[in-house]
Amino acid sequence: MLGVSDRAGGATMIDYEDEFQWSRKGSGDSAWMVRCDDDSVYHGHSKGVARYDAQDGMPIWQTSLNEQVLFGWQEAHSVYAGTARGSVGSVIRLAKGDGRIEAVYRCDGSVYSCATSPGGRHVFAGDNESSVYCFDASGERLWKLDTGCGSAFSMQFLDDRLYIVTTDGTLACIDASEAAIAAARSGSVPQPLDVKAAASLQAVEPSVTLETTTDAGDGVVVECFQEGQRLRIRVVSPGYESWNVQFPKDIREPGARYLVDGLRSAGRGGFYRAYGEIRRLV
Repeated sequence: MLGVSDRAGGATMIDYEDEFQWSRKGSGDSAWMVRCDDDSVYHGHSKGVARYDAQDGMPIWQTSLNEQVLFGWQEAHSVYAGTARGSVGSVIRLAKGDGRIEAVYRCDGSVYSCATSPGGRHVFAGDNESSVYCFDASGERLWKLDTGCGSAFSMQFLDDRLYIVTTDGTLACIDASEAAIAAARSGSVPQPLDVKAAASLQAVEPSVTLETTTDAGDGVVVECFQEGQRLRIRVVSPGYESWNVQFPKDIREPGARYLVDGLRSAGRGGFYRAYGEIRRLV
């Protein structure tokens, strides 16, 4: 499922076939934060943060904040909202269960983005003054550093690295390991490495021309069929569940069979994804 927030304050859910599931207008007049887990959608807007049921969009709780929510992050039991109120902002941690405020991480500027290390051990924030902050879970500020490359509009944490995309068009990676956090607290910050993208990089257009084969071999056979106005893909080879397959739409033809290298169940189940080469079976 794909969760989408919009500038009119709405939240929309779309499934793996790009099909609309539900939409709900939040109480705010703009919305930039949306995070999804197995059960719920967490929606941040100009009035606060709301939790909706992932299946039908029914409201579960709403927490009003006196700040505009700009970005969000989630852990297993908490959601984090990056906020702005005038020229200052915070990262606010809310309990997923009931929406109560658990902690507030104060920054010196409007918070454009936020993230945490696993379990919320450290909380990171990027503000509108090109600074990145690190807090411990209790809210103590450990350090504040200038990015040197603009303000972090988007932020992701993975494997002890903090990745930011900034207002000047930079993708930056910051060492956010325990050792690096300790070194930064003592004033030791490494010199950044500046990498330029190759000038020859060009967009690659997808091809809709398929190779054909008459031998299924060790591949998996799938078939395109008509369901109402939609073209679906299902598995023909034995040993699979009777689920649909996520598959490129531009090559679907009713009644056609295709050979794929493999199928994998989606993380939450319910459908397959095709992997490897796709060939037309004739």
